[in-house]
Amino acid sequence: MTVSTPAPRLLLRGVPSDREMDAFCVQYAPRAPGHPAVRDLLRLLSEVPGDGLEPRLEWVERWIHWMRDRIPAHGLTEADDRALSPANSRLSLLVRVLEGESALRASVTRLVAGVCAGSRGLKLFAQVGLSAGNGFFSELTDRFVRGVLPAPPEPGELSELLLRLFPVPEDAEWLGALSPMLLARLTALVGEPPPPEPTPSSRVRGDLMDALMLLGVQVAGLGLAEDVRDRTPDLSFRASPFLRLRLVCDAVLARDGAQESLADLVRVVKDCRGVVRTVTRHLEDSGVSVDLVYRLERIGRGLDRMEAVARVLGAPRGEPRWREALALLSDLLEQAHEDRSVRALVRRNARLMARKIIERTGNTGEHYITSTTAEFHHMVDSAAGGGLVAAVAVALKFLLTGLPLAPFFAGLFVALNYAGGFVVMQLLGFTLATKQPSMTASTLAAAVSEDASPDEGARRMERLAALVPRITRSQLAAILGNLGCVLPVAVALALGFQFLRGHAYLTAQQAQHVVETLHPWKSATLLYAAMTGVMLWASSVAAGWFENFIVYRHLPEALAHNRVLRAVFGVTGARKVADALMHHAAGVGGGVTLGVLLAVMPGVGGFFGIPLDVRHVTFSFGALAFAGCALGPSAVMEPGFLAAAAGVLVVGVVNFGVSFTLALGVALRARDVPVREGARFLGAVFLRFLRNPLPFLLPPRDEPVPGGTQAQVVPLGGPPGH
Repeated sequence: MTVSTPAPRLLLRGVPSDREMDAFCVQYAPRAPGHPAVRDLLRLLSEVPGDGLEPRLEWVERWIHWMRDRIPAHGLTEADDRALSPANSRLSLLVRVLEGESALRASVTRLVAGVCAGSRGLKLFAQVGLSAGNGFFSELTDRFVRGVLPAPPEPGELSELLLRLFPVPEDAEWLGALSPMLLARLTALVGEPPPPEPTPSSRVRGDLMDALMLLGVQVAGLGLAEDVRDRTPDLSFRASPFLRLRLVCDAVLARDGAQESLADLVRVVKDCRGVVRTVTRHLEDSGVSVDLVYRLERIGRGLDRMEAVARVLGAPRGEPRWREALALLSDLLEQAHEDRSVRALVRRNARLMARKIIERTGNTGEHYITSTTAEFHHMVDSAAGGGLVAAVAVALKFLLTGLPLAPFFAGLFVALNYAGGFVVMQLLGFTLATKQPSMTASTLAAAVSEDASPDEGARRMERLAALVPRITRSQLAAILGNLGCVLPVAVALALGFQFLRGHAYLTAQQAQHVVETLHPWKSATLLYAAMTGVMLWASSVAAGWFENFIVYRHLPEALAHNRVLRAVFGVTGARKVADALMHHAAGVGGGVTLGVLLAVMPGVGGFFGIPLDVRHVTFSFGALAFAGCALGPSAVMEPGFLAAAAGVLVVGVVNFGVSFTLALGVALRARDVPVREGARFLGAVFLRFLRNPLPFLLPPRDEPVPGGTQAQVVPLGGPPGH
């Protein structure tokens, strides 16, 4: 592809004349002398600045803009390769021109040498894409400030040049698709300036070596931190691979990147990854800290960068080295844009935290699932206890709202009423039906995500076919227990009050208001029920978070060894207190959160002038029972009251549907299960329900437990709904 014919004399400054332009196009594009790529290239090469870093950087920016043009430089000569992409076709044209034009080649060579001599690459290779903060919150603040305040220019940094040339994240794919062979030929043409100027390759190699040293120091410091060492108790400090990492980097620098030293570096990096995996596994049992997970990710990304730099240093010159360099540069560009994004930081860390919380919620959700007939009956009995407590909470709620209290104290007492009821359910081992969907959804997502290989689809379908009917009939048992008990208890309380005081518990106006607010289409009941479903899901997340907090801070162990508790309750008593905290942590955290949300939402709406309210199926059914007792038997058969009763059923469906959908969606995403795959399995289960609905409603007699494991018996304690 090299043109050996003598080139015409070309202008190196200013705009070339029409005669020079025509001669140039005929020589380098004989089949398409009017092609815009050729004419634009001559103008570009004729305007190469002689000195000054900023003018040279502007020229490089113009060159990239010319390369990014979508019109390919195909069909210019007989030997053109039409398989090349538009960018590579233009790169091939540039190489041909520089091979044939010594004057233009010399000017570009001086420009490349000047840019490399006036720029520093340490930040590009050692800091771009690698967060500088010590933790999640400090990094979040730094990114937010950088996004709001204008950044000062840094023309001497190659890191700024990279983002200046490629301002959008999608440019990383374009950069990685350039031809290493053509770039190697271009480097051979313009990468060797005349002495005494240093070659650009030696300058970049020095920056890579410095970056390797800086990365080694940073990663070693993070890996030797106390919270990392505490989670690798079997590894002594002297044996830590992070301690060897710095020494190996020193050896790489001393031997100028010899292959043996780079091989030692790769081995030490592999050992460091093993330590990170050990710490990550330890998080499953000891709880998760966002800052610790964030530092572990920084260690992993630092090790990745060190390996990428080592591959560039160890690759032979020419096309192999450019192949590794392009991979490094495209990754640098992608991470540079991600490093500036607050959204990317929050999304990545929120996903890590969500996965840990979902795993704990999924473990809790197993207790909501029954297998045998005895467990089904146990669930009904437990839910009946929940209905009893709910009826009392509804009666207290009417009493509290009737007191002449300030809005703050009225909301506070209602929140204490709800939260106290949920805590009582937790401590007595009772069940609240609406707490089940968000918990069991996590368990269902875990079943979908297991054995994710394509040949395991049948096994997953078998698990789901056994698990989903257990979930649905367990939910049905909880609903029957809640609603079947809240009605008679509410009626008994209302009639007892009327017998003792001589008048109904609710006034006729209060009762009629309850009936009107539960009407399914003449009120905003459906909207309020959906909002309550969101609160139910949020309370399940809070339950998992609080349990994680207890585990991460080692509070059960601290209480078990507390001298005050041991002096008061003894060693065994202190251990029982610690076990009780661990056992009830999720339930108390979720129950208190749900109680506060149910009480606060109407007040928040009133503060902003928005008529917000909550609709919880169990509490709504209890309120309707109190209203029916106040209105009398004849009013119960009125169309308005029957519509309110139907509204309660719709409230239940919306409560369950919204909380289950949110929990399942978050759980599937946290476990890296595509939504389409989860929907496909759930659709198959729905078809199975249409063919044989009975197992979804009632437990078959003597049903074996799937997988041959022991049945999950509902314990007498746990989260609300446990």
